[in-house]
Amino acid sequence: MHFETITPADDTWQAQALCAQTGPDFFFPDPGSSVREAKRICAMCELRPACLEYALANDERFGVWGGLSEKERLALRRTAH
Repeated sequence: MHFETITPADDTWQAQALCAQTGPDFFFPDPGSSVREAKRICAMCELRPACLEYALANDERFGVWGGLSEKERLALRRTAH
């Protein structure tokens, strides 16, 4: 799995991301709930690479970030080491 990693110098990208316009409910679902809708929104967001890089750099353990779930980010971190 390869992702572009273009991160703006600051976190202003967060306000421009599609998730900021949608609200947190899709991106932080209850345990066992589907993340399909969050991933669909992420797939349309041009800031997805910056979001994923932020999540990996800050060890975000909950929610969908950059189009990946908690388990997917954990697997990505494990393969990177």
